[in-house]
Amino acid sequence: MSDFFERPPAADQTLIGRMIRAARLDPRLYAEVEADETTIGQAASVVLLAAFAGGINFPGAPFAILFGGLLAALVGWVLFAYVIYLIGAKLLPEPTTQADFGALLRAMGFANAPGVVKLLGIVPELRVLVFFLAMVWVLVATVTAVRHALAYKSAWRAIGVCTIPLLAGQLLIFAVASSITGSPEMHQGMPEPPVVLP
Repeated sequence: MSDFFERPPAADQTLIGRMIRAARLDPRLYAEVEADETTIGQAASVVLLAAFAGGINFPGAPFAILFGGLLAALVGWVLFAYVIYLIGAKLLPEPTTQADFGALLRAMGFANAPGVVKLLGIVPELRVLVFFLAMVWVLVATVTAVRHALAYKSAWRAIGVCTIPLLAGQLLIFAVASSITGSPEMHQGMPEPPVVLP
């Protein structure tokens, strides 16, 4: 009976539970998904949910563009993970570095979990602030994921490997989303503003 009370609670392995743990930067979560190849589907779902949370802030965008954004998020996830794999495992490895692209891909997928907070950007006045905070949070989660996936002892090395490509990618996504909302296609069918005569 005493063993029951002393035993630590089982980790939540549901998608939502793992997303919460990933957003909390729980190192056990990243070790868990690295070792479990079956979590690749959940990792892809996290990437899609984070992309959808950002895309829903632009409700006037055509469906094709929103769908393309989700597809681009998946492609970007794989490409970004591969770039990190090349830099972190091939160019800047540590003696303890363990290069496994699949493990890195899964860990980096879950690192997108904080991106779901972009849902709060539905309030126009908060959009820039929310997107910025989400970008920083995802960066920190990605550094955590990469450090564990590549067995880095140095946090600074993980930061260096991740920062430039991640910030470039996040800023590109935000720039594309902003350009979509300002495109002429977005305003087709909308009534012209009234003309106020002096």
